[in-house]
Amino acid sequence: MKVSKVASANARRIFRMCIADDRLDETKLRAAIRWLADRKPRGYRPILVSLKRLVRLEEEQRQAVIEGAVPLDAATQSRISADLGAKYGDKLDFSYLTNPELVAGLRIRVGNDVWDASVKGRLKRLANTF
Repeated sequence: MKVSKVASANARRIFRMCIADDRLDETKLRAAIRWLADRKPRGYRPILVSLKRLVRLEEEQRQAVIEGAVPLDAATQSRISADLGAKYGDKLDFSYLTNPELVAGLRIRVGNDVWDASVKGRLKRLANTF
């Protein structure tokens, strides 16, 4: 569905109203969606589509996925959490995964930012250079 500039601007306005303490407030968001569903203003569907996209992007910004070839010990996890917290703020949700395909090293993803320090990633970059 193509979203107009007006619908996108309205969705951003609603989204900003749902932010409290630098975090998305679910109760405010539910109330805004309920208001849109009840009143059905002109172009409410594209507004909801754009609002859904903004919420998804916000959630991805707050999610940190750390993949390692082997399970990480508690000291390494706390050091990574502290470093990412200093860069992105303390309100990150961390998930630590084990991915043996990486062979060695780590892959860290926070929103659209990806740091790939794995052997698999290095081999892939090396293969792409030739």
